[in-house]
Amino acid sequence: MRLSYPAAVKIIQVPCTGRVDILHLLNSIEDGADGVYVAGCLEGECHYRDGNLKAKRKVEYVKRILTELGIEPDRVQMYNLSSAQGARFAEIAAEMVETVKKLGPTPVKKGTAA
Repeated sequence: MRLSYPAAVKIIQVPCTGRVDILHLLNSIEDGADGVYVAGCLEGECHYRDGNLKAKRKVEYVKRILTELGIEPDRVQMYNLSSAQGARFAEIAAEMVETVKKLGPTPVKKGTAA
């Protein structure tokens, strides 16, 4: 089954969401991404023990940073699903694109003066 998700979604695969760093998320926003989401294993089912829990904490931290900067924290999200939930992945992609459309373009981009 070939899944269809919005073309605006750019997928970056990592061995484990625990490898996603706070700077990856913040740099994505700074580089012009209007939103970023992390899709990891179901909680309690991480192949690398607790990588998805680490990713969840990092996403929550980035949300707090964005809030302090006056940027909508909903631009960054964490979702947990299994590899068998491809249809759910496509739904999440569409939901995230809609959320970001409602928020509008990111207010932060490299090279713009504040």
